Amino acid sequence: MKVGNEGEAPRVPRQGKADWLRGARIVGVLGVFYRPEGRMGEPEAVEFRLADGQSVLLTCASDGTLHVGPGAWPRLPDWCVPSGQWEFAAVSNLPQPPDGGWIVTRTEERRDEKGEVHEAVIRCEGGRFVVIGGDTVSIRFTRGHRRGADSLLSGPSGD
Repeated sequence: MKVGNEGEAPRVPRQGKADWLRGARIVGVLGVFYRPEGRMGEPEAVEFRLADGQSVLLTCASDGTLHVGPGAWPRLPDWCVPSGQWEFAAVSNLPQPPDGGWIVTRTEERRDEKGEVHEAVIRCEGGRFVVIGGDTVSIRFTRGHRRGADSLLSGPSGD
């Protein structure tokens, strides 16, 4: 995503370049929910709203992998058909952003044996978001940088 001058074209995450949000400020995180099913359970996607007006959309693909790409906030993704049955809503287990938002210090993409992204970790000052692909998108936020909390998500080094 674009981080820097307003005149630059947006940068889109790409294979081999996981640190795509460094320096961005996240001012909101919303789930994309199918309304007839209610808001119980996990969202179909999550959209990270950035201070510069852009957004990043993380969506699970039919094979359970995680697609990371530009969002279209405040418009719903094109696949939300019919659009009247979909909505953005707060994800119940996520905190409200601090004043000024979360500043991203690092992002990581965790890949499966085929090289497909299955998990994204967005580290911010004060905590981290972990987004996992599957039938739906699973997201959680942990405060601080406790090594024990990362050990289930990372390799032997804890990173």
